[in-house]
Amino acid sequence: MSYTLLEIAEHVNGELLGDPDYTIDSLGALDHARPEQLSFLSNPKYADSLSNSEAGAVLIRDEADASKVRNAIIVKNPYLAFAQVTKFFVPDVEGWDQKVHPSAVIHTSANLGANVSVGPNVTIGANAEIGADVRIEAGAVIAESVVIGAGSVLAANATLYYGVVLGQRCIVHSGAVIGSDGFGFAPNQGRWQKIHQLGSVVIGDDVEIGSNTTIDRGAIDNTIIGNGVKIDNLVQIAHNVVIGDNSAIAGCVGIAGSTIIGKSCTIAGGVGFAGHLTLADNVHITAMSLVTRSITEAGSYSSGTALDSTPKWRRSAARLRRIDNMSAQISKLEKQVSKLLTKG
Repeated sequence: MSYTLLEIAEHVNGELLGDPDYTIDSLGALDHARPEQLSFLSNPKYADSLSNSEAGAVLIRDEADASKVRNAIIVKNPYLAFAQVTKFFVPDVEGWDQKVHPSAVIHTSANLGANVSVGPNVTIGANAEIGADVRIEAGAVIAESVVIGAGSVLAANATLYYGVVLGQRCIVHSGAVIGSDGFGFAPNQGRWQKIHQLGSVVIGDDVEIGSNTTIDRGAIDNTIIGNGVKIDNLVQIAHNVVIGDNSAIAGCVGIAGSTIIGKSCTIAGGVGFAGHLTLADNVHITAMSLVTRSITEAGSYSSGTALDSTPKWRRSAARLRRIDNMSAQISKLEKQVSKLLTKG
């Protein structure tokens, strides 16, 4: 598949400087793109790469850089424009001939909307409601009373437990498990009594959930994922967590139960959350932080000590262990100085 620069420029609402009939057949990184490829420059510190780039065209912000490349499309946000163009070049993946593969097991009470595609070895349980234009790939499991909105995609081996509600135009990647039991146990004479998880998981529209991510069902109320939320791979979301609209969560994040994350938050990789916390809207947590208290004001937050050579890190760690003693000593010295000043 290929597109002219005029078609691409119109799609991203950009100003074309160059040949409108020039043809692009794929995308490439700026430093090794070929003449038939489109690239982009979003970070000015890489502007020196423009002169050496072989890209057929580049999405750029600054018109002054246009003379450095073969063709240019001027846009306000090159990274966003590049994201919009990627849809043009998604490869066509040949599917099975049948809309419903003969190996699929579908309960007679399940309701499939128009143009639903069901792959090999899919299981769809009783009273499931599958909206129009949904694609369910090989080996996916959809349990009893699940609801899936129109235009959503379940990749191979994704699992939705009973009663889960998935909105419209969502993408659930391979190995994701939605609606498994939350971690709930009551101590009983040295053993553990299971607390049966009676809630569900309700997911809004335009949500994307990465591979091998798990979202637990609520203990009594539902676990809720808002509209437009993006969740990376290997994320653990515990029971009764609420995530606000358009928040984004990177890989290997762990969110303990009953945590509420506001709208338009970003959580970087490896962040851990203690339970029963609340984050305001527009909070941004940097990588590998440990969140142990609620955050009531928007902004960026970090925790932990930065990487250093092992000897320096050990010395810093030793000093940290002495902080309580040092604090007491400083307080004592302050009192002594205060007495001396008073006498003087």
